Amino acid sequence: METQDIRTLRILEKVGDDVAPSQREMARELNVSLGLVNSFIKRLALKGYVKASSIPRKRIRYILTPKGMAEKSRLTYRYIQFSYHYYREARQKLQKLFAKLEKSGVRRVVFYGATDLAEIAFLSLQETDIDLVAVVDDLHPSKKLLGRRVIDSRGLATVSFDRVVVTDDGNRDIFMRRLFSLGVSRSDVVFVE
Repeated sequence: METQDIRTLRILEKVGDDVAPSQREMARELNVSLGLVNSFIKRLALKGYVKASSIPRKRIRYILTPKGMAEKSRLTYRYIQFSYHYYREARQKLQKLFAKLEKSGVRRVVFYGATDLAEIAFLSLQETDIDLVAVVDDLHPSKKLLGRRVIDSRGLATVSFDRVVVTDDGNRDIFMRRLFSLGVSRSDVVFVE
């Protein structure tokens, strides 16, 4: 599913809420720029998915039209399909990866990336004798994930592990440079392929 469709769905969901959020509030909640929300709202209005009406204090309330409700339903269905396929494909890849690691004698892994993929990886890991010893993420240290406190990559020095499983779909080169700078060898890093 394309990023634009996901953003459209999230904006339609916000507009469809009983609360009348401003564009600024939507931008903050969706973690995008105000200009991007403004552009999306204009596009959605041109397509007939939302209508704008004035409310007191110089604010505008956006209302989901019947056409907008239909589009929201269509995008929700596509998002559920996308999520299901992503989950199923990730589970298959992770099961193969962990079976291979287990066969090679790996017993302790670190997940690099506090993401949805890490949560799916954790489920797959339960089918093996491999232990998750830490979850590392430089953008979300101290976050709780899978019942564990996420640590930043500098904390790797305090953890005993056999492999680092990269559970972030971001730029591999950046992850590898960061891990190399911390003394982790290439042979100790695995990606979900």
